[in-house]
Amino acid sequence: MKIIIPMAGRGSRLRPHTLTVPKPLIPIAGKPIVHRLAEDITRLSDEKIDEIAFITGDFGKDVEDKLIEIAEKLGAKGSVYHQDQPLGTAHAIYQAADSIDGPVIVAFADTLFRADFKLDTNSDGVVWVKSVDDPSAFGVVELDDKGVINRFHEKPKEFISDLAIIGIYYFKDGTRLKNEIEDLLSSDDNKEGGEFQLTTVLETLKTDGLKFTTGKVDEWMDCGNKKVTVETNTKILGFEKESFKEVPASSRVEKSLIIEPCFIGENVIIENSKVGPNVSIGDGTEIRNSNIDNSLIQENTTIDHGNLTNSMIGNYAEYYGVSRNISLGDYSILDFNSK
Repeated sequence: MKIIIPMAGRGSRLRPHTLTVPKPLIPIAGKPIVHRLAEDITRLSDEKIDEIAFITGDFGKDVEDKLIEIAEKLGAKGSVYHQDQPLGTAHAIYQAADSIDGPVIVAFADTLFRADFKLDTNSDGVVWVKSVDDPSAFGVVELDDKGVINRFHEKPKEFISDLAIIGIYYFKDGTRLKNEIEDLLSSDDNKEGGEFQLTTVLETLKTDGLKFTTGKVDEWMDCGNKKVTVETNTKILGFEKESFKEVPASSRVEKSLIIEPCFIGENVIIENSKVGPNVSIGDGTEIRNSNIDNSLIQENTTIDHGNLTNSMIGNYAEYYGVSRNISLGDYSILDFNSK
């Protein structure tokens, strides 16, 4: 089994945090989004994951090395491919053509999920879905009376189904998927909305006789902007709170109150502060004289006299003041106490 993870987008809605770090590498409760995504997928399948192929933009060698390290931590080979132009979901997948054969899972790296089912590898294909209030913003599936998908629709203007495609798919025959995408890319006439869409490929495969079923998730968590990323961090901390009870030995907490659930990284210093609930603090960060809840703070950052809630602060940032609900990017300084 292989996992294909397209992640070439710049994550403009999550700026300033994605100006220096690709969105899939933003940490949620101590782990990058893409690491958590790959981890969650491996739990759904009884088959060994042999390779994880990442499709990126021009993010640099450090990012590529980090991605390969993530794959290796999950016991798989890591491969990195590049998408130079944003030509749609099918085009993104095809950049990893050399890794697409046999059974494959395709997972777009801008979402996390929770699901309580095992992947049916006997099915021709599985499409992960979630019931949503407004399906017009998503690709959706229409089911027959046996629960098999009989139609794929891309952002329907009129109501057809409330089962939104969350961006994770299983294909029993990766080679067939690859060949169908290759046919789609052969002509610009096949574009929909100016892009080569995966839903077009799914509809063709279904017409050719493949049967797709659905995998319904219990939680679908977005990481598209600061607000929902902080909310996703809160949910993950709640799901895995038993894993975060111990403060690492390398970290120091003095004259402070930690209210669970919280993730505290290595070499963190917390003094004269109240932290939590629902706070993640990355390695090497120092917090003093502060009150912080429902926030995501990354690595090697300094906070003094902060009174923060629903906030997201990047790496190597410095914050001094009393403001609440902020979004501060990497290497930034915000000082409300300066004159």
